[in-house]
Amino acid sequence: MRTELCERLGIEVPIFAFTHCRDVVVEVSRAGGLGVLGAAGFRPEQLEKELQWIDDHVDGKPYGVDVIMPIEYVDADPKALADMIPDGHRQWLESVMKRYQVPPLPEDYDDARYIAADEVSWRPEQSRALLDVAFSHPIKMIVNALGVPPKDLIDRAHRQGVLIGGLCGKPKHAIRQKEAGLDFVIAQGHEAGGHTGEIATMVLTPEVVRAVAPMPVLAAGGIATGQQVAAALALGAQGAWCGSVWLTTKESDVDPLPKRKLIEAGSSDTVRTRMLSGKPARMLRSELTDAWNDPDCPGFLPMPLQGMLIHDARVRVMKFEIEPLEFYPTGQVVGMMNEERSVRDVMFEMISECVDTLEHLHSLLDQSK
Repeated sequence: MRTELCERLGIEVPIFAFTHCRDVVVEVSRAGGLGVLGAAGFRPEQLEKELQWIDDHVDGKPYGVDVIMPIEYVDADPKALADMIPDGHRQWLESVMKRYQVPPLPEDYDDARYIAADEVSWRPEQSRALLDVAFSHPIKMIVNALGVPPKDLIDRAHRQGVLIGGLCGKPKHAIRQKEAGLDFVIAQGHEAGGHTGEIATMVLTPEVVRAVAPMPVLAAGGIATGQQVAAALALGAQGAWCGSVWLTTKESDVDPLPKRKLIEAGSSDTVRTRMLSGKPARMLRSELTDAWNDPDCPGFLPMPLQGMLIHDARVRVMKFEIEPLEFYPTGQVVGMMNEERSVRDVMFEMISECVDTLEHLHSLLDQSK
């Protein structure tokens, strides 16, 4: 099952795990795949602690880091950005909070898991501070979640022997990433959780493979089983980029309420909305995601204003466990995540099922001769 990209990274199986949880990173890498820590949402000092913990527990296995450096953003300091958010938007969102009796956060509220609203602006200096931390650790991969990374970042990665890639939702985006000098691209289909495009994985993956050949491509979106990993390989990808499947694992740091809602959800219980950041992202549907379709809603703001607007409301919903409003970024494959299992068990099943599927396909071809 080792592909060329696996060989270059020193991993045994073509399974790449995007996660915000350090425990998942370690377990996936120790099981032969490559864990990739999503750094968005961390302060530099927090990321340093997370990566040091990974270094201490990953047994020298390879791992990576994912950042968000959008090509287009509103370039201003945090206070100026906050002042750009219309009062009407703030008042409307607070009316939704009052409708569901969501208390305000305590004045002394301090939870290391949640950064302040003015820290979710994804300004270049924020991302670069995180990258400085990441490059001080023995990472093997850097991924930019939104668009083509800056040239100096690509050059820095190559100087340090780190492979660098980016996510794309259209073949033309993949071509830009190839021309910029990236080492691989991730074709993320419509089914995927988080920021995602409009083309389904089954269509997008072979389109991207052809567009950037012989550049390695990973397939993302709707992948949680070994059969789906085998399908990604059959489409020409050199591996599967999986995110949602780790949310319901025992090691996941998802809070109990959203984790239960994820386990109970079906594949039709997600929605693609601009609510979270201003760019289309797929998440578990809730009465909060539905509220943005109300006639009195003033509409979405561009990135990063939308993310700054929704941030405190999201933290309040999570802290006070307001079940009707609780949502979580996840893909349509959530309908297959029906129980809490260990990462090790998920990895073992994905690997064995992929091998069995590939052998079954070979046997079908042999029988046709």
